[in-house]
Amino acid sequence: MFRLFVSFLLALAAAWAEPVDWIWTARYVVTMDAARHVIENGAVAIRGGRIVAAGPRALIEKRYQARQRLDRPEAIIAPGLINTHAHAPMSLFRGIADDLRLQDWLEKYIFPAEARNVTPDFVRWGTRLAVLEMMLSGTTTYTDMYYFEDVVAEATKEAGMRGVLGETIINFPVPDAKTPAEALAFTAHFIQKFQKDELIVPAVAPHALDTNTEQTLRASRALANRFGVPLLTHLAETSALRDASITKYKESPVQALDGWGIFQGRTVAAHCVWLDESDMKTLAARGVGVAHCPSSNTKLASGVAPVAAMLAHGIAVGLGTDGPAGGNSDFDLMEEIDLAAKLQKVTAADPRVLPAEKALEMATIMGAKVLGMEKEIGSIESGKRADLITIRLDQPNAVPLYNLYSEIVYALKGCDVRDTMVNGRLTVRDRRPLTLDERLVLAKAAEYGIRVRKSLGN
Repeated sequence: MFRLFVSFLLALAAAWAEPVDWIWTARYVVTMDAARHVIENGAVAIRGGRIVAAGPRALIEKRYQARQRLDRPEAIIAPGLINTHAHAPMSLFRGIADDLRLQDWLEKYIFPAEARNVTPDFVRWGTRLAVLEMMLSGTTTYTDMYYFEDVVAEATKEAGMRGVLGETIINFPVPDAKTPAEALAFTAHFIQKFQKDELIVPAVAPHALDTNTEQTLRASRALANRFGVPLLTHLAETSALRDASITKYKESPVQALDGWGIFQGRTVAAHCVWLDESDMKTLAARGVGVAHCPSSNTKLASGVAPVAAMLAHGIAVGLGTDGPAGGNSDFDLMEEIDLAAKLQKVTAADPRVLPAEKALEMATIMGAKVLGMEKEIGSIESGKRADLITIRLDQPNAVPLYNLYSEIVYALKGCDVRDTMVNGRLTVRDRRPLTLDERLVLAKAAEYGIRVRKSLGN
C-alpha cells in the first residue's frame, strides 16, 4: 500500500511538472551570465530551441518533465563557443602554404589556388569539413568570410550550425564575381534569401582596406545598412598594411575607414593587431567588435593584438580561428582561448593580465556581443537559444580540479567536448556527429586534396 501511495505522489508531481524537450544535468553548469553563476550539480531545461531554466538539478527535475535527458555527472555544461572570424571552405587548403609572410601567402599561393579550385561544390565540402571540426570541438556559432556564401549557408544549416556569414567583396575577379559590382549584387540576393533564417545571419564582407577601393567600401556599408546586417572586414592585420595606409591616405587603416563612414553600423573587424590609442578610442566610440585571432597572428608573425588595452577601452573582443590554410591549421577555438590569455601575459610581462575567466568570456558572451547577438546566445540563461556543450572532467588532463575557469582555459581541450547542441538540436552526442556523415566528409576532403595538389603542379 505504501509503495502505491508513493507511486501516486510521484505521478501527481509529474502531472504538475512543466513539460520540456530536454533536461541536461552535469557536475557543473558554467552559465557565463552577468553574475557568472556556476551551479554545482546543475541542470538545464530546454524547450523549442530555447533555454527554459538553469539551476540546481533537484529544483529543475522537480519543476520540469523532459521527453529526453542527457546526464553527464563528470562533465561541465557550458555555453556553445563562438568563433568570430573564420574562412570555412579554406579547410580544403589546409597546409598548402605554411611558414610564409601574409602577403606572400595570399598573393603567391592562396589567391592562385582559389582561382584554380574554388567552385560551389568545393565550398560545400570545405564548409562541411570545417563545421564538422567546429562542432566536435565545441563551437556552435561561427563567423565566415568567403565566396559562394549562399552555399556556405546551405551547408551550415544542413549541419545544424549557427553562422554569421559574409559574402566577400574584393577588387579583382574571384570565383563567384568578376567585379565588385557583381559581388555586391550577389550579396544583396544572398541577404534576401537568408535574412529571416533562424540559424543564418547574412553579412557583407569587404575583404580589407588594401583590397578594395573607397567606393566599394562605401557601397558595402550602404548595402549592410540597407538590410540591417553586419559588415565584416580585416583590419590593421600587419605593420606593412598600417604603413601602406599611412603612405596612401595619410592616416591609419582605422582612421581612413572611419573617415569614410565604414563603421556607421554593426561592424566586426578581424585581427586589429596594429592599433594606437586613437584607433582604439575610435573603435570603442563606433561600437566596432573585434575578432582576435591569436594563432593566425603568431603563425604569420603579424604581431600580438593589444587585447588588454582594447578591453580597457570598452571594445568587445571575441576570438577567431581564421582560415586553416596558413594563418592557422585548425578550427579548435579551445586552443585560441588558451593562447589568447598567454600571449597577453607574456607581452605585458604580467601573469595577471587577461585572467582565465575573461578569456572564456571572449569565446562566449563577449563573442556574442561582438556579433550583436548577446541577447540570444553566449550564456546559459532563461529565454536564450539552447546552444550548449558538455566538456568531460574524467580525463587525465582534467584531474584534479581546483579552479573551474582555469581548468577550462588552460587544461581542457577541444577533444574533451563530448556533446554539442545548437538551437535545441543535438548535433554531436558522445563525440559522434549526428548531422553530418563523418566518413563521407573526410573521404571527399581527401579527394579534393588530390585535386588541389595537381592544380598547383605538385
